[in-house]
Amino acid sequence: MATTRLTYRRRNPYNTRSNKVRVVKTPGGKLQYQHLKKRGSPPKCGDCGIKLPGVPALRPREYATISRPKKTVQRAYGGSRCSGCVKDRVVRAFLIEEQKIVKKVLKESQQKKR
Repeated sequence: MATTRLTYRRRNPYNTRSNKVRVVKTPGGKLQYQHLKKRGSPPKCGDCGIKLPGVPALRPREYATISRPKKTVQRAYGGSRCSGCVKDRVVRAFLIEEQKIVKKVLKESQQKKR
């Protein structure tokens, strides 16, 4: 009968986040530890914090190896802000500009009255 006790295959002997393993059976029928990589966390919107759709969840160094279209979306603030927050920014900027125009018109009408 094969032994069920397994030992780590790397130098770190502790059960830490960076030393996660999984038990696999080799073609020879032995059980052995297979070291796992950490999962990537998805990029999140800088305003509201939801994860950005269309951008893969990778480890930080892996973003250097994938192409630019896979890291962003084709939109203003793509890959940085979600569509809802971008829409809010556009509407807010438009309303601020409108408010400036209204103030200017009111000021001119006040000048004409005097």
